[in-house]
Amino acid sequence: MAKLNRSGVEIYYEVHGSGPPLILTHGYSSTSAMWQGQIDALSRRHTLVLWDMRGHGQSDYPDDPTAYSEQLTVGDIAALLDAVGAGKAIVGGLSLGGYMSLAFHRAHPERVRALLIIDTGPGFKKDDAREVWNTRARDTGDRFDREGLEVLKTLSAERASVTHRNAKGLALAARGMLAQRDARVIESLPDIKVPSLVVVGADDTPFLAASDYMAAKIPRAQKVVIPNAGHAVNIDQPQAFIDAVLPFLDRLKGSA
Repeated sequence: MAKLNRSGVEIYYEVHGSGPPLILTHGYSSTSAMWQGQIDALSRRHTLVLWDMRGHGQSDYPDDPTAYSEQLTVGDIAALLDAVGAGKAIVGGLSLGGYMSLAFHRAHPERVRALLIIDTGPGFKKDDAREVWNTRARDTGDRFDREGLEVLKTLSAERASVTHRNAKGLALAARGMLAQRDARVIESLPDIKVPSLVVVGADDTPFLAASDYMAAKIPRAQKVVIPNAGHAVNIDQPQAFIDAVLPFLDRLKGSA
C-alpha cells in the first residue's frame, strides 16, 4: 500500500504477489477494494497492481475540475507501471476502468502485453450517442453534488458499501473522466495487436452489445459471457470470473 505523487495529486495503490505485471482499474464510483476477491488467485502468478482513480477511495480528491480527465488517468496508469518497474504489463479494468485500459493502449501500445476488458463499452462513434452518455455523466455529477455519498446507496450493492472521503471528487470525476470527448478509443479497436479478453455478465444488458462489438472489432479477441452476473461480474460470480481469466493469463506465458 503506497501513494504516488502526480503533480501534487496523491494516487493510492497496492502491489500483491510477484510475476508478470498485471494492473487492474476499478469502475466509476467504486475503488480498488472491488478486486479483493481476486487478489489471492491473481497474485500467485502475477505482480498485481490495484489502485484508486483520482477522486475515488484513498486517492486525492483535487478541487480543480481540470485535474480529472482521460489523459490524466492514462498518465496515472503509466506512472504506476513506472513506480513498480514494469515497462510492459497486462492492462485491464471494469467499466470505466476497462475504457481507460483501452485508452491506455491507444496512447501506449508498446507498454501493453495483453488487455482484459470487463463489463465495458468502448465509447461512441456518433456524436449524438456520445452526448446522450455525457448528459447522463453530467447528471450523475450533479446528483453527487446535491445528495452527497447517499447516492451510492441507490447504486449496486457493491458500491453501497464502498468507502470514499467525499462526494465532490466523484462529481468531478463524472464530468471529467466518465464523460467522453471523442471517438479515438472506439476507432482504435482494429489496431489492437495484443491478446485481448472481453468478459461480460449475461445480465449486464447495457453492455452486451458493446462487448459483442469489441470482440468483433479487436483482432483475435476472445469473449466470455458469465451466467447469472450483472455489471460487477467479478463480484457477482467470483469463481466463474477467475475460471475465465486464469486460462487466458496462462496462455500468455509463452508470449513475449
